[in-house]
Amino acid sequence: IAPATFPSIPDQLSVLSYNVLLPNSQDGWWNYKMYQPSESDIHHISSWEYRSQLLHDRIKLIDPDVVCMQEVSPLSFEVDFQFMNGLGYDGAEMFKRGRFRPATFWKSSKCKLVSPPVHKDRTLLTAFQLNLSTDHPFSSKNWHVLNCHLQAGQQGKRRVRQIDEGVKASFKLAKKLNEPDPTNPLLIVCGDFNGGSECGAVEYVEAGGVGPSFIEDGEPVSSKEKKSPLSYPLLDVAKAVERIDTISPPPTLVVSELISQMVKKGSEAYQDPELSEDVVERLQRCYQRYAKYSPDSKDSVRVMNKSNVEQWLIDI
Repeated sequence: IAPATFPSIPDQLSVLSYNVLLPNSQDGWWNYKMYQPSESDIHHISSWEYRSQLLHDRIKLIDPDVVCMQEVSPLSFEVDFQFMNGLGYDGAEMFKRGRFRPATFWKSSKCKLVSPPVHKDRTLLTAFQLNLSTDHPFSSKNWHVLNCHLQAGQQGKRRVRQIDEGVKASFKLAKKLNEPDPTNPLLIVCGDFNGGSECGAVEYVEAGGVGPSFIEDGEPVSSKEKKSPLSYPLLDVAKAVERIDTISPPPTLVVSELISQMVKKGSEAYQDPELSEDVVERLQRCYQRYAKYSPDSKDSVRVMNKSNVEQWLIDI
């Protein structure tokens, strides 16, 4: 895979992945909450008009052959990403279901689809051939790009099922396309795993499988061994790139580190976490503040009904 900051290399494919965050131009209002409250012009810089221009400029600068996005809205997809066509991405496929959808864009000047895209559970598989002369040794090779937006929350089992299904879809497609070795396709897996290096879905692709002994959020990620059909595990290219310094790969999201303040000392965020006394006390105060509903008029106990929860979500 050619680094995307290099000029386009004829016999290689560069891929960029971005979670563009819903809302886009429609369907939602909460995006400003992802910015520091101290930002003076927070509503402008969190608007889709401003954010889409940043995406335009960054994608134009990097100029990858394929762009995988997550969290695009079907309500405004054509309008929101019209700028991609102006950048040369005249091919596009959006996932068929859901509110938060993956979408893959490509330049037909560089590559062409060799099979209809495959839609699985929150994964979108596309297969390409590069536009090379027929006598080029790579002219008949297929590049598989699996664009993922795996389930968020304490859903380790489902995330493993989703990535297992997506990788197996690539294997099956390679067989359908009569590739010489379907267990070793040119497969690029990218997107939003909703989990770090410690999650079961990452373990599956990097180790070649995962089983009941792997614990995530206090539960096994599978009731039985799930084994990848590929002959080799996949490699994390972000970690594999040789760097001129000794620092780790940069984070994909720069945020304040809060976990150490939220869990007890010695407790882990993903393995049997224990909330700190301060966090528990704050949550109790929040609940007491918003719990306005009493199921029994004679009872002094108050709980949060739907309107109370909605008010809490708006305030936070």
